[in-house]
Amino acid sequence: MKQPVLNMLTVLASLGVGFVPASCHAGPLDPQLDCQSSPHDFIGPLLDNQSIDSKPMRIEANSVNAFRPTRGSNLTAFGFHVYAVFGYQQNDPMFKPGSGTPIKSATYGVVVSGPSSSVETRVRGAGSEAGVRDVVPLILTAIYCNGH
Repeated sequence: MKQPVLNMLTVLASLGVGFVPASCHAGPLDPQLDCQSSPHDFIGPLLDNQSIDSKPMRIEANSVNAFRPTRGSNLTAFGFHVYAVFGYQQNDPMFKPGSGTPIKSATYGVVVSGPSSSVETRVRGAGSEAGVRDVVPLILTAIYCNGH
């Protein structure tokens, strides 16, 4: 994962954005984290079914947009609670531009509650090629896909 994206995820975690209580719709995002989708195809349905807020909670200078799960959207990834959903795809109006130079490659993923070692074990066990990276060691981990 490129350093600017990792920096964005660290800032996101340090903002103290609260955890969303689990309850009614949405569910597991495992199939979409097989890295065969585009950021648009990953985030679009989550916006359409109101599983994430339509307004990004943060837009990085490099244009990576981070979205907060909506209240009651029980989003999970590989059995872990989703803390945030993020993505960017060049020239896609779904993503708001940042104040700097946009990243060149497309990226999408989630930040989950859990240590990276446990997250990586489940991601690999499911056969996903997604990247796994600490955001806040032992607390928050990013699962991400690049390049589509």
